[in-house]
Amino acid sequence: MEKKNDLPFTSTMSLRERAAAIGYIPVHVYLLPLLLAKSLGDRLPSALSFNVVCYSIAAAFLLLCLWRFYRREFDALCDFGPGVLLDVAKSYGMLLVCNLAVGVFLILLGQKSNPNNSEIFSLAGQDLGMTAAVAVFLAPLAEEAMFRGGVFGLLRPRSRAAAYLVSMLLFALYHVWSYALADPTAWIYLLQYLPAGFLLARVYEKTNSLWASIFLHMTVNGVSMLLISSMGELL
Repeated sequence: MEKKNDLPFTSTMSLRERAAAIGYIPVHVYLLPLLLAKSLGDRLPSALSFNVVCYSIAAAFLLLCLWRFYRREFDALCDFGPGVLLDVAKSYGMLLVCNLAVGVFLILLGQKSNPNNSEIFSLAGQDLGMTAAVAVFLAPLAEEAMFRGGVFGLLRPRSRAAAYLVSMLLFALYHVWSYALADPTAWIYLLQYLPAGFLLARVYEKTNSLWASIFLHMTVNGVSMLLISSMGELL
């Protein structure tokens, strides 16, 4: 009898859904921020408000274009059963170990704090609740649809290795590129996002449901927000 974890990867998007998910990546990463910056000019809002607007637009657009896909993926999640909770928990545990190893390696190289993490700390200092709303709810919904549902799902039937490699690299680049353009030494922080990119794709592949990777992403960001909140209370 075939086990659930041995089931073939069947999650798929229609051509229109795929175009929306992948096509929105350059919009979210570059075009929308550029358009907002040019149109608002001196009236540019705070960094937090800017992030809220960008992620709200991304989540709304993708939910509108991919609502049938999200629904199919939720049905697949229900079909997989409660075992998805164990897969998410195991993936989170593996991510903690990987992050610890990468963190030690970066310390040995003499690297300072990740600029993306520093910005999140800064945003949380402005408004923890709003930052958490973006990090825990809007970002996972949008980023998983783009990088796992769109990119990984497109390549997976053709090449499993390419699906993992490309989706991991794009996910890492997304979090680092803007800082690395200003400071080339920041490219090293790609290493901190590769384990997450791998494990998010892995749990998606194992469960045949994007919601599994969304929940893992929410868990990772949610725990980070709780830690930031706890640190703020101690200071």
